[in-house]
Amino acid sequence: MSQKIYVYILLTDTGTLFTKSIKKYTKAPYNHASISFNAELTEMYSFGRKNPNNPLNGGFVKEDIFTGTYSKYPETTCVIYKLEVTKREVDKMKRVLNVFIKNQKKFLYNLIGVLGVSLNEPVEFSNSYFCSQFVAEVLHRSGIRLWDKLPALVTPDDFRKCEELQFVYEGKLFDYDAIK
Repeated sequence: MSQKIYVYILLTDTGTLFTKSIKKYTKAPYNHASISFNAELTEMYSFGRKNPNNPLNGGFVKEDIFTGTYSKYPETTCVIYKLEVTKREVDKMKRVLNVFIKNQKKFLYNLIGVLGVSLNEPVEFSNSYFCSQFVAEVLHRSGIRLWDKLPALVTPDDFRKCEELQFVYEGKLFDYDAIK
């Protein structure tokens, strides 16, 4: 019998001014989405701050809980889900990710796309993503369709409401056992 394979979706709230602003509008508890290839969250990717001290410099990032943006916000709250996938789907996701990794300097944060979601109008620019759009895009390009809408309209809250995802943990990020 083959071992089950999962990818992990991490939704977070750092409590920053940017998150508080988005939260006022969305009324959602979490406003950042990341995808990880292990439960320990050591191989985790998203679109967000390239430099923890500069919220305006955003793009594709390999997130590190202990040295990246999260390290500056020890009170970060989160919810973690897992999605059962096949080896073939993981291989496809890694190929998609490699394109992002190889070209990471070309990718920008799609701030206008965040506004587009609020208007239910997808705003897509080549090489420009926001966090949940990126995670949805990686899944989508790997053949995983969780919603009947474009990745450019997927919000972090859509992951929270997705029945295909299995709940793993909710609470303070740094209290999550798998990262200790």
